[in-house]
Amino acid sequence: MSRPILAQVNLAALKANVHVARERCPGAQLLAVVKANAYGHGLARILPALAETDGLALIELDAAVAMREQHYVRRLLLLEGFFAADELPEIANRRLAIVVHHMEQVRMLETTTLPRPLEVFVKVNTGMNRLGFRPDELRGVVERLSGATTVAALRLMTHFARADEDEGLHEQLQRFEDACKGLPYPRSLANSAGVIRFKEVGGDYVRPGIMLYGSSPFPYDTAEMLGLQPVMTLRSELIAVQEIKANESVGYGGGYTAARAHRIGVIACGYADGYPRHAPNGTPVLVCGKKVRTAGRVSMDLMTVDLTDVPEATVGSPVVLWGAGLPVDDVAAAASTVGYELLCAVAPRVPFVVTQFGRLDIEL
Repeated sequence: MSRPILAQVNLAALKANVHVARERCPGAQLLAVVKANAYGHGLARILPALAETDGLALIELDAAVAMREQHYVRRLLLLEGFFAADELPEIANRRLAIVVHHMEQVRMLETTTLPRPLEVFVKVNTGMNRLGFRPDELRGVVERLSGATTVAALRLMTHFARADEDEGLHEQLQRFEDACKGLPYPRSLANSAGVIRFKEVGGDYVRPGIMLYGSSPFPYDTAEMLGLQPVMTLRSELIAVQEIKANESVGYGGGYTAARAHRIGVIACGYADGYPRHAPNGTPVLVCGKKVRTAGRVSMDLMTVDLTDVPEATVGSPVVLWGAGLPVDDVAAAASTVGYELLCAVAPRVPFVVTQFGRLDIEL
């Protein structure tokens, strides 16, 4: 590898985060959310660290099929269900569970013949207003599906829109309880924020996502406060150092102008690697383990930082863009986005390495 950028995935950290989720929701089955290639970490890459979970939840049928071909035998839940009736035989043959959230899916299940019946999670729209049946539709849907030969088992689920807010649970929880009253089926409610607040949420299945990767689902409680460890660390190096004078500018459009003479470090990372182009001056970066700030517009392959506070930095000095020592949430907040987006956006040209217990095990 010549260019010094890489994304390091720490499986020990992921295992530790799974343990945190387990402690938060004793008695519930834990389905790790691994959609979008495990939030950009690589599903095949992280699978060994998910051995203590009860299954996986994802969107992509091809990824679920690949897991079965790799002899993964636990529950695989398709969070958006299926999109066409011709997918159902494959879903049945691969023993996948599905979410059903609209009437056309119900109709397709009623009119299709399958080699084996399916486990179905019926989604209730309690206020997110994206996917799911209205509460007043639920009983009719359950009655129809319970009579369908394609359905082996029913579960009930919802998704919280504001579980990260102090009062964001109660209205949706009440709607769900009212809709499901008297229905004798297991329930799944908790996303990452719901897992942290499990004593309020409850349920038989939980679906933690972002917390497993070491990012906080809350705006004010940091990952460290929640006992979570960063799984991905995006690393690079300084590949040049420039001495600039007062009133000289840096980068495209002169987006940063020096108020004084100082040094600028040039990092091998840019928006083609997945770093956000819109990150403003002042976005945090670690150089030699010390926090510095970006200075100048992020370009395709490079970005620049103010080295005033790191006099020892030179060409080859180590850089952390996010991860160990610099929470991805801090970078995301500076760039007016969320950690989810940064983790998912790491580009294919960035090499990944897998570490466990602090040592390099595999290069992928």
